[in-house]
Amino acid sequence: MGNTSSGDLLGPLFATAKMREALSDVATLQRMLDVEAALAKAEAATGVIPKSAAAPIAAACQAKRFDITALGIAAGNAGNVAIPLVKALTEAVAQRDKQAARFVHWGATSQDIIDTATVLSLREASHLLERDLALAVKGFVSLAKKHRKSVMAGRTWLQQALPVTFGLKAAEYAASLARARTRMLAAVADASMLQFGGAAGTLAAFGTKGASVARALGKKLDLAVPAAPWHAHGDRIANAASAIAIAIGECGKIARDVSLLMQTEVGEVSEPAGAGRGGSSTMPQKRNPALSAQILAASNLAPSLAASLLAGLVHEHERSTGGWQASWFALPQILLIASGAFERTAQIATGLEVDKERMRANLEISNGLIMAEAVQFALAAKLGKLQAHELVASASKQALSSKQHLKDALRALPEVLKILPGKKLDELFEPATYLGETQKFIDATIAAAERSLTK
Repeated sequence: MGNTSSGDLLGPLFATAKMREALSDVATLQRMLDVEAALAKAEAATGVIPKSAAAPIAAACQAKRFDITALGIAAGNAGNVAIPLVKALTEAVAQRDKQAARFVHWGATSQDIIDTATVLSLREASHLLERDLALAVKGFVSLAKKHRKSVMAGRTWLQQALPVTFGLKAAEYAASLARARTRMLAAVADASMLQFGGAAGTLAAFGTKGASVARALGKKLDLAVPAAPWHAHGDRIANAASAIAIAIGECGKIARDVSLLMQTEVGEVSEPAGAGRGGSSTMPQKRNPALSAQILAASNLAPSLAASLLAGLVHEHERSTGGWQASWFALPQILLIASGAFERTAQIATGLEVDKERMRANLEISNGLIMAEAVQFALAAKLGKLQAHELVASASKQALSSKQHLKDALRALPEVLKILPGKKLDELFEPATYLGETQKFIDATIAAAERSLTK
C-alpha cells in the first residue's frame, strides 16, 4: 500500500503488525484472487463454464505469482487494479490451459472483484479489532472492580466539580468500548455481503443463471447474498467505517483523560511503563503519555477518513466516478489506525498505574470547595435551594479570596451553624460520603459490559 499507516518506518506508530500484514499489498491482491477462484468454481458448479476450467483458474490465483509493482503501474492507467489483474491472470492461466483461460472473470466486472475483496478484508480486519476491544473492556472492568471506592475529583470544564471514584470512570470506559465493539461487529456483519452484479448490476451475461451463480459464489466465500447487487450503494461499508471511527473516538476520550491525569501537577495515573516508552530525546526525567498520544492521533484522523466514505455515498447512476475510488484508500486507513488505537487502549486498560493517595490529596487542594454542593443541599432542606446556593456561593468567594478552607468560611456564618452545628458540618466535607449512586452505577455498568462480551 506504500502509505504512512502501513509502511515500515511510520507504520508501527499507527497500526499493529497483524493489521499491516492483513492489509498488505500481497494480502489485498490475494483476496481479489480468492474471489476470482471462487467465481470460477461457482460458475463451473452451475454449468456456466466447463468444469475443467475451474481448477486451472484457481491454481493460478496465487498472489506470489504476480508482479505487484507492475500491476500498480498498470492500474494507474486503467483506473482500477482489477483490470490489469484480470489480464495478468488470464495470461497466467493460458500458460497452463488455453481453453480454461477463455473463462477467467466470466461475466463479472471489476467492481464485483474489488468490492467483494473489500468485504473480505473488512471481515478479517474486524476479527483483529474486536479482540483488542474485548481485551480493553476486560481490563477496564478489572480496574473498575479494584478501584470502585478509590475516591478522586470529578472534573467538569477541566475544573474540580464533585467527588467520584476511579472505579466509576473505569466502568464507564469499559461500557463505552463494549458498546463500540457491539456496534462495530453488527455493522461489519451487515456489510458482509457479496457484490456480484456484472457490468451494470443485472448479471445479463449469465442469462437465467445469474442468481444461481451468485448463491454458489456467496456460499464459497461465506458471504450473504443480497436481494440485488449493491454496486451503486455503499451504505453498508460506510456504516461499518463509521462504527469503527466511533470506536476510535471512544478510545480517544479515554486517552485524553489518561494524558490529563498524567500531567505532573495532577499525577493520578500513569501509563504502563515499558522499555523505550514515553521517553524524551533530551529530558531524561520525562515519562510522556506516548500510548495516549498515538491513540489521539488516530482519533484526529478517523473523522476525515470516515467523512470520505460518507461523501462517497453519492454515486452516479450504476458506477461511481470518484467516491467509490476514494474508498479504496480511506477504508484501509481507518482499519489500520483503528488497530493501533485499539491495541494501545488495551495496553492502557491492562497496565494502567493508579495512584490512590495522589487522588485523595488532590481532593484537598481546593480547600473544601469541591464539597460546596454537599453543603448547599444540606442547608437547602431548611433554607430552600436558592438561599442555600447564595449562602454557599458567598462563603466560597470568601474562602477563595482569603485562601481559607470553605469549612472555616462557613463557620463564620450564624445561619450555617444554626442548621449544621458541631460535627454535622465536618461530616459534609468527607468526599467518600457524597458519591450518590456511584456503586450502583458501577455494578450495572460492569454487568452490561460483561454481558456484551458473551454475545
